Amino acid sequence: MTRRTAFFLLAVAATAASFCGRRPAAPPLNVVVILIDDLGWTDTGAYGSTFYETPAIDRLAREGARFTRFYTASPVCSPTRASLMTGKYPARVGITDWIGGDQKGRLLPAPYLDALPLDEVTVGEAFEAAGYVTGYAGKWHLGADLHMPVDQGFAETFAVNHAGQPSTYFAPYHRATPSPMDVPDLEHDQPGEYLTDRLTDAAVDFLTRHRDDKYFYVLSHYSVHTPLEAPEATIEKYRQKHGGPPDVSEDAFEPEGPSFTKLHQDQPTYAAMIEATDHSVARVLEALDATGVADHTLVVFLSDNGGLSTLLRRGPNTPTSNAPLRAGKGWLYEGGIRAPLIVRWPGVVRPGLVVDGPAITTDLYPTLLDAAGLPPKPDQHVDGLSLAAALRGDRPLPARTL
Repeated sequence: MTRRTAFFLLAVAATAASFCGRRPAAPPLNVVVILIDDLGWTDTGAYGSTFYETPAIDRLAREGARFTRFYTASPVCSPTRASLMTGKYPARVGITDWIGGDQKGRLLPAPYLDALPLDEVTVGEAFEAAGYVTGYAGKWHLGADLHMPVDQGFAETFAVNHAGQPSTYFAPYHRATPSPMDVPDLEHDQPGEYLTDRLTDAAVDFLTRHRDDKYFYVLSHYSVHTPLEAPEATIEKYRQKHGGPPDVSEDAFEPEGPSFTKLHQDQPTYAAMIEATDHSVARVLEALDATGVADHTLVVFLSDNGGLSTLLRRGPNTPTSNAPLRAGKGWLYEGGIRAPLIVRWPGVVRPGLVVDGPAITTDLYPTLLDAAGLPPKPDQHVDGLSLAAALRGDRPLPARTL
């Protein structure tokens, strides 16, 4: 053996020993946020419903952490969504009612912004600045032209309209006359195609195309917001399950001021909308498995406010019940602001973890940055705290005033 050969073999051995002793770098954490509109605290099996069928959402809760006292930053959508994007309370952002909701009654409404200010550094912009591919599909309701998700840190967007609900959930997703509720990007859909399914198609496409990238993606469903519409076969399934039409008797409601709160979950169309939403969650989880990234993808499932259960009159179209919580969407009682939050963080969150401490929408911005190992933005997310330590099981959430 020559001296040169000996030196070469020693170098190879040293390099191999060095490599074997070093762990390969963990892949960056992907983040997928599934935001549901108007889903009540008890609208899934994981949170106690026996009428709605949600096997995929229930699976997510078994595999992750389920928060029992998660509160939305507002009892209506736009303020909560502003808080999710900014990490600030609605009053600090300046959006304190749903955009378009400033109807004049006996009292003049308080003034508020009708678009999320562009100088706010959204959570999308924070991830984009860190090199993540960002995407957003579905409901936005934080402004229209020049204030859309593409203007707030989301490079790819799909089916984002200028309002807080769709004109209809079925193709062609628009009314006879143009409306801000018309849903774009779906002009070639065939009659009968369903909006919840089509948003999921877009989500699966994004996750598949970017399987080799690090990404931050928000699937923001229009469901389960009105109008109450779903495939007829699924509606009939829940009619049969309930054994008839929804109960509209006095015993099925309780007075709430001039309004009435539904006490039972028995609306078949709403149940069918929840089932379609659950199928969407199942397809997203399947896409993460199929692309081989599920073990380094954090999935957040949440709602923007409580379920719609309190209306001015008793009727069969009251969507849901939040019982035993009081009232629902639009009210500052528990039914209006307590909502589901599920976080699956493989390898970190103990499956089946239940977090009983108080949490709020503003906490998600710092939590997601913390989980992804990105630097915090304390000048931006000033009203939340990271839930990462509670998710890791290191310490419980502190008692605090929200």
